[in-house]
Amino acid sequence: MDLELFLSQFKTLVECESPTSDPAALSRSAHLVARVGASLLGAAPRVLTPGDAPHLLWRFGSGPRRVLLIGHHDTVWPLGTLERIPFSIRAGVVRGPGTDDMKGGDLIALHALAAVRASRGNLDGVSLLITGDEEIGSVSSRGIIEAEAAGAEAALVFESGEGHREGAVKTGRKGVALYRLEITGRASHAGVEPEKGINATTEVAAQVLRIAALDRQTADGTSVTPTVMTSGTTTNTIPAQASVAIDSRAQTAHEQVLVDRLLHGLRPEIPGAGLELYGGINRPPLERALALPLFERAARIAGELGHPALAEVEVGGGSDGNFTAGLGVPTLDGLGTVGGGSHADTEHALIEWIPRRVELVAHLVDQLLG
Repeated sequence: MDLELFLSQFKTLVECESPTSDPAALSRSAHLVARVGASLLGAAPRVLTPGDAPHLLWRFGSGPRRVLLIGHHDTVWPLGTLERIPFSIRAGVVRGPGTDDMKGGDLIALHALAAVRASRGNLDGVSLLITGDEEIGSVSSRGIIEAEAAGAEAALVFESGEGHREGAVKTGRKGVALYRLEITGRASHAGVEPEKGINATTEVAAQVLRIAALDRQTADGTSVTPTVMTSGTTTNTIPAQASVAIDSRAQTAHEQVLVDRLLHGLRPEIPGAGLELYGGINRPPLERALALPLFERAARIAGELGHPALAEVEVGGGSDGNFTAGLGVPTLDGLGTVGGGSHADTEHALIEWIPRRVELVAHLVDQLLG
């Protein structure tokens, strides 16, 4: 691979800031990624905009999908972050917003496919999807991901690898479920007639304790965590409204259903208080059994190429690989850059791993295409 070209494109992509919340910035980023991708793959992508975020789809050949590669070009960083954390390359480390999550991963996918195209002459059966809303839950891209993955033999996801110098790929991701519990009470004057009110703060406090205790009714590795809580309006008013957000992570679909049932079984503790639960399962889990055959193949390839032994890891965070796994498609994640600091000021990617990842992915895709 041409590492000098890769690093030049890396700088270009990182310096085009692309926070998910800014449609204009996302549009600039999408056009830039499309141009870079077209130069490497010899074809322009379709730009899909079912919502505010632009998604880029390269689809080669008209037959069934053999391999789907997935990345995203949006980041969590607001415009102006580059002034504080500029793109830099020092001592073999690339730094800047989006270097590890995941503009480097997008480039690894593109350069790997360019290598496969050069060796095979075509990419028939391959799709590459680079979305623009992964950081907010893939609201508008989920349908595209699932439609493109349906029937595919493998999905490869280019989120960053784990372990600072180990480059572990991800063979498991917990499923994610997000809820909001709304409590309705009754307002009254806190000093004059508090007995006429129904205190939503007291009720939400009781519910928070119940929610936090649900962990004891689930398997190890499943979490049910109350997070953001709001209640009340003024200090002299019995609060009539309160809410608490709930984040749940589970390693199996069975556990997600169990948590959903338990949360829907919550009942008010204070007579007259009302509970309404909103939300639900956002991402199904990526279970290790679905990733293991792809990991074993990738590990063999890494050994044949003389790379360090390929490690695997299971993590709590979700990705678009959860959606492909939810369809039963064999999925391997964490094929992007190796570095760290995603979503933090220390975000970085290690240059020494970039050629290895491009080479590994190119050989893996080539084998999957037969």
